[in-house]
Amino acid sequence: MAEISSDVVKKLRDKTGAGMMDCKRALAETNGDMEQAVEFLRKKGAAVAAKRADRQTNQGIIESYIHAGGRIGAMIELNCETDFVAKTPGFKQLAHDIAMQITAMTPLYVSREQIPQSVIDKELEIYKVQAQNEGKPAEVAEKISQGRLDKFYQEVVLMEQSFIKDSGKTIKDIIDDEVAKVGEKISIRRFLRFHLGEEF
Repeated sequence: MAEISSDVVKKLRDKTGAGMMDCKRALAETNGDMEQAVEFLRKKGAAVAAKRADRQTNQGIIESYIHAGGRIGAMIELNCETDFVAKTPGFKQLAHDIAMQITAMTPLYVSREQIPQSVIDKELEIYKVQAQNEGKPAEVAEKISQGRLDKFYQEVVLMEQSFIKDSGKTIKDIIDDEVAKVGEKISIRRFLRFHLGEEF
C-alpha cells in the first residue's frame, strides 16, 4: 500500500476536523482515496453517535444568533456530557451554526418525535387529496403522500434539514461529526426563533 503523506493527512483533517490518528486510519483503510476517507469518517461518526445515544447530557451552552439588522434571531440549548466539551471551540461553533440554521430555515421541531400525531395526520390527508386531484389511483396516492410527508419532515424538523453551510449534510450529520471528534453524546434540548413583530 502506498505511504500516506502527512500533507494528505493534514488535508483530510482540514476538510473534516477529525483527529490526526483518525484521518491516518481512514486514509489507510481507503488506500489514500480522499472522498472515501471522508465517507469512512462520516460513518465512524454515526457509529460513535449511535453508541452514545443513551448517555446523559446535562452540560452544554445556550447560544444565540441575531441576523444583521436585528430583525430575526434564535436561541438554542445544546447539551453534552461534560463541562470540558462544552467549553471547546468546536462545540461552541456547532451551537453557533445551529442557531444560524434556525434563524435562516425556520424549523418547527427538533425531531420527528416532537411532531403531534394530529399534525402528521392532517398533512397526510392534504397530500392524499392533492394526489387524488392529480388523478392518481388510491395506492399510488398513498405512496405519493408518504413521499411528500418525508419532504415535510426535511423542511420542519431541525435534525433533518440540510445544513446551510454544506447542503450535502443534515444537522444530524454535523452533530454526529462533532460526537466522533469529542467522544461524547451531543443533543439539542430546545430552541426558540424570534422574528420582530411575530406572535408566539
